[in-house]
Amino acid sequence: MEDREMFDATCSDCGKACKVPFKPTQGKPVRCSDCFNKNKPQRSFGGNRGGFGGNRRFDNRNSRPREMHKATCADCGKECEVPFKPTGEKPVYCRDCFNK
Repeated sequence: MEDREMFDATCSDCGKACKVPFKPTQGKPVRCSDCFNKNKPQRSFGGNRGGFGGNRRFDNRNSRPREMHKATCADCGKECEVPFKPTGEKPVYCRDCFNK
């Protein structure tokens, strides 16, 4: 694997000097690895999948309960629920088959 070029930066949160794998641009926050990991959202199935925080566009979507729809897995035939209404045009998979 080839080494990436690293750029000098100052963390927007703690003020510590750090190196980042992209060229910092004016007005965009830069975080050192400690602050980045501290602010990184927890990944969970079906939860908030926000990448870098700050994106308010989907806040309302994640705060209300999701409407679930019954479906039959195209792989194993098991009944399951999915967060979208299946149209029948594409196969639908249960969580176990989807994660295979």
